[in-house]
Amino acid sequence: MSLGNGENLSWRETFVACTHPKVVTMLFLGFSSGLPLYLIFSSLSAWLTQAGVSKASVTFFSWAALGYSFKFIWAPLVDLLPLPVLTRLLGRRRGWLLFSQVLVAAAIMWMGLTNPVAHSSGLTVMALAAVMLGFSAATQDIVIDAYRIESSVESMQALLASTYIAGYRIGMLVSGAGSLYLAGWLGSSKGIYLYSAWKNTYLIMGLIMLTGVITTLCISEPSQSKSRKYSEYSTGQYLRIVLLFGVATATFALSFFYSGSLSAALKDIVLDYFPVTGLMIGFVVEVLRFLSSVTVAGLICRVMVSFKLVEWGIVRNVYVRPVLDFFNRYEVKAAVLLLMLIGCYRISDVVMGVVANVFYLELGFSTIDIANISKTFGLFMTIAGGILGGVLTVRYGVIKILFLGALLSAATNLLFMTLAKAGADLTLLTVVIMADNLSGGIATTAFVAFLSSLTSVSFTAMQYAIFSSVMLLFPKAIGGYSGTIAEAFGYETFFLITACMGIPVLFLVWLARGYADKKA
Repeated sequence: MSLGNGENLSWRETFVACTHPKVVTMLFLGFSSGLPLYLIFSSLSAWLTQAGVSKASVTFFSWAALGYSFKFIWAPLVDLLPLPVLTRLLGRRRGWLLFSQVLVAAAIMWMGLTNPVAHSSGLTVMALAAVMLGFSAATQDIVIDAYRIESSVESMQALLASTYIAGYRIGMLVSGAGSLYLAGWLGSSKGIYLYSAWKNTYLIMGLIMLTGVITTLCISEPSQSKSRKYSEYSTGQYLRIVLLFGVATATFALSFFYSGSLSAALKDIVLDYFPVTGLMIGFVVEVLRFLSSVTVAGLICRVMVSFKLVEWGIVRNVYVRPVLDFFNRYEVKAAVLLLMLIGCYRISDVVMGVVANVFYLELGFSTIDIANISKTFGLFMTIAGGILGGVLTVRYGVIKILFLGALLSAATNLLFMTLAKAGADLTLLTVVIMADNLSGGIATTAFVAFLSSLTSVSFTAMQYAIFSSVMLLFPKAIGGYSGTIAEAFGYETFFLITACMGIPVLFLVWLARGYADKKA
């Protein structure tokens, strides 16, 4: 069957569409995308802790995943630059996809071949490999997002998103719980560090990345990508673009990191004097820090342009045109409204989720209970919610399910108030986790489909990367104060506050209806 013409499908057409090759493809690409994440975070932390690395050094490795947050900086290169040989043989998207997947597999194996405590430079080498993994994994995400959007019509984006999210979660399960289990089975456990066990675990994870490589070699290039032409620049001009990217990235990163202490000091001062209103002011400080870093990077790029190191026309095509395109399609008022919705949609879930594990422990649940119910059972409920969200969105349209997802995400936070009153009740915890994760899966799938509908196929990688960065900026900034709010008001009031945070989102969704169709 055809993947639709932009109209909502019947129930029969919807369920048939679930088995379409393009939908199934996203399951495998999602798996490839989710696999690297925990190999930088929890699994690597467990490895380094077993190896006797200090807690301070272990936490520094979380910086290796910053590429996920700032991937919009180099996303334009994916749209603009052809890769030697690969682009000609595989096409624009598949060439970049294979390139990034090979880099991901190589970085994972590089980490596996590095013993962090064998010599003085072991941690440094491991850090370099982790940074390479974070950068290449974020690049893979950029390409997969662009491929998903370009591979099918808008009416099918929810189904593609649902199977992608399911695959992503399975990949996280394999690299998280799977790698810990594998390392333990190979002989490394608490109190017994065995480098060969972790080495073989990471080498196996690197081989598992062949799932993505094989998928890339089997799929076809999106027709929309085939019809687009790369800009006609010389080799020297392309190299200057890469130089600009490198300088801009380094400038942004250095400015952002070194302004951290000043930002923290300002927020502490504000919170000392204004413990409640300081929450919003703290967010403003973080936004100003981010914008200041972007401004510094922009000024450096401007200097490079003024010295003719890079042509302004190229810079405009790379960074300015994608932003102007969005504001031109929607006009300033509607564009600002949409960006507000993107920045606020996940706020209820993210702010609540920051303190979830602490809440479970303080309520009296054991770590085993949390692992079994919140993590394992919750994972499958999220996958089920994602698939259900995809089916409902295809059947009823993205705006209706976007509204439903926002409503359920806020409402389920009220269930945590009941849990806070009841105490360590395993049955109630299971019910709450089921409702919360199902609603989260529905909301996430509808939201991804909504973001896809806002993205112009002329600047797919850049615009979606910006949207995916914006969607977590505000929630994570506010989420940093979740513990402060919970301590100040208690858990019951805290969950009520997080539920109320979802009310403005419903209003924004209602205002944004009708804007999800200017694809251009």
